[in-house]
Amino acid sequence: MSVAFVPDSLRGKAEVNQETIQRLLEENDQLIRCIVEYQNKGRANECVQYQHVLHRNLIYLATIADANPTSVSKAME
Repeated sequence: MSVAFVPDSLRGKAEVNQETIQRLLEENDQLIRCIVEYQNKGRANECVQYQHVLHRNLIYLATIADANPTSVSKAME
């Protein structure tokens, strides 16, 4: 399950740090590999679920970046 799936009771309480961002980036890498593999095998329907998770992760990362433009830049250095 994606680290972007957080129960409603914990939303807004998690600390965003370098480790969290790195895990999401690694998960996105794996999702992209799975999507490409399924597409190469002609099984585009199966990759839709992975595309949804990837989309959710990307939106989450973009939201973090928009909310903390300087701190995210410093964390990535």
